[in-house]
Amino acid sequence: MNTSALKTDPNFHEAGRRFFRDFSPGDEFYEHLIDAHNGLSDEQSEALNARLILLLANHIGDLKVLREALQQARAAG
Repeated sequence: MNTSALKTDPNFHEAGRRFFRDFSPGDEFYEHLIDAHNGLSDEQSEALNARLILLLANHIGDLKVLREALQQARAAG
């Protein structure tokens, strides 16, 4: 599988914002994700992750991209 052609490559952007390093927006998302989990129990944190996965999958809406993401996530773990 040619990983450079996958649609699951990071695509973080905000209209009107310019980032000088490709990873900056991803780092900012990670900080927001960690903040969302602050103060939650393990069970609440797992539920938050489950809801977030379903919301993002619904937003992406492309089954091919979602399959690729699942494959990459499973292979990485």
